[in-house]
Amino acid sequence: MITSTSNQQMKTIVQLNKKTKARRELRAFIVEGIKMFRETPPELLQRVYVSEQFLKDEKNGAYLESSGIDYQLVSDSVFSHVSDTSTPQGILAVVHQPVYEFGDLLRAEDTRLLVLEDIQDPGNLGTMFRTGEGAGLSGIIMSRETVDLFAPKTVRATMGSIYRMPFYVSANLRDTLGMLREAGVHTYAAHLRGEKYYDELDFTGATAFLIGNEGNGLKKETADLADTYLKIPMEGQLESLNAAMAAGILMYEAHRQCRQR
Repeated sequence: MITSTSNQQMKTIVQLNKKTKARRELRAFIVEGIKMFRETPPELLQRVYVSEQFLKDEKNGAYLESSGIDYQLVSDSVFSHVSDTSTPQGILAVVHQPVYEFGDLLRAEDTRLLVLEDIQDPGNLGTMFRTGEGAGLSGIIMSRETVDLFAPKTVRATMGSIYRMPFYVSANLRDTLGMLREAGVHTYAAHLRGEKYYDELDFTGATAFLIGNEGNGLKKETADLADTYLKIPMEGQLESLNAAMAAGILMYEAHRQCRQR
């Protein structure tokens, strides 16, 4: 049993929870809680840690034994120290980051993508992954300046969709949008300057929606690369919607149209 916070494995967990640099260098991240642990594909698991309190529940011990998963026991005090949550559930794992190629996100005419520029809120990004899975998205493209997908708050917000939604981090959105154009994907920029409402457009072909930063929206040079501007109706005195909400509306409109195709 690990009983010291000075243990190197525990130090690594703390670094993976706190630092993007550590997650990038080790190509790993932390998941906590029984639900997220059960969602994790076995081939991505590196190491599993459980607390003394967790094992006191016979059902938890039986689950670990039946699954044949190797785990390391950690004292309750040390587990609380390394946990990223205020009420630790007693199980966490070091997990390999899934890796995809650009082509993994394309499904010919059934390609439906989000292209995210500099999204900064972990909850927004996680929600877009979760909603994207529900709406049948084929993948999500993120600018390099988008918040770290593998940060603990983002991982929790995905509710497991992080394992099932293909993604690609773009070093240069101009180049990536050019690759989409070559692949026959029509790009739509969600923008206040849009002349047509989203429900007036046809999303039944290969489609990508561009969503910008929560505070500033899409950069002009990025929006201008889109094939079409679109807008979402705004009543009252609102200027814009939450980024995840706007993305959800567009994803499900594309899903509706494709169901009726």
